[in-house]
Amino acid sequence: MYFIDVQGTLISDEDKSPIRGSIEFIKRCNEKNIPYMVVTNNTKRASKDFYNFLISQGFNFSFDKYLDPLMMLESRVGKDSVAAYGADEFLKTLKGMGYSLDYKNPKTVLLAIKEDFTNEDYAQMIEFLLGGAKLVGMHETSIYAKNSKRYPGVGAILKMLEFATSTSYEVVGKPSVAFYEESLSGLKKQNPQARFCDITMISDDVKGDLCGAKEMGIKTFFVTSGKYKNEAEIVPFLDPALRPDKTYADMQEILEEL
Repeated sequence: MYFIDVQGTLISDEDKSPIRGSIEFIKRCNEKNIPYMVVTNNTKRASKDFYNFLISQGFNFSFDKYLDPLMMLESRVGKDSVAAYGADEFLKTLKGMGYSLDYKNPKTVLLAIKEDFTNEDYAQMIEFLLGGAKLVGMHETSIYAKNSKRYPGVGAILKMLEFATSTSYEVVGKPSVAFYEESLSGLKKQNPQARFCDITMISDDVKGDLCGAKEMGIKTFFVTSGKYKNEAEIVPFLDPALRPDKTYADMQEILEEL
């Protein structure tokens, strides 16, 4: 059984095209009736829109095997008085979901990702947090890769804001316990006996996906087709108990072992 990440694992961070072996891996799971959930930290597109994009790229799986943070947001964050930060597409999606954006006296600072946060953005966030606003991250991604560059991910920015304001934060998507529990619920619809110890999580984000999964008893496979060029960049610096069980170049290498 699998939890399968998307960006950097199934599709390229550069051009969003399918990574070698990714379409075939999903096809093999379908053919062998291997339960899986496609679990992504997508926040830029509405959930159904991003799912349809993946289908248009050649992936074949039903929507009930898909989960992203937007699908859990309404149960975690109220819709009134939110100061949201992220790409324009994220803000547009929030408005489409009925969220009221407030940059004067917000109850919640909601953080997603974009490549061009400014010091003014950070200053505004800090003022809101020091004024009593709650801090929520859409996910806790370690690195954001785009245009052959690597930027601090949402997780890194959350840590910075926590240090600056002594405000703790919550996470909606990966690697929150709630997100993985919801993913398990989806897997149980395919196999009612599914448990975390039966699952392998596949991702290119060791700290933002795999370490949290490891803490829940999930086996972890690290692919170097996304945020990291090789395991030497990150794995030796992790707590040995949280290091991935195996490292692969991409989904094709995993497929060859099935």
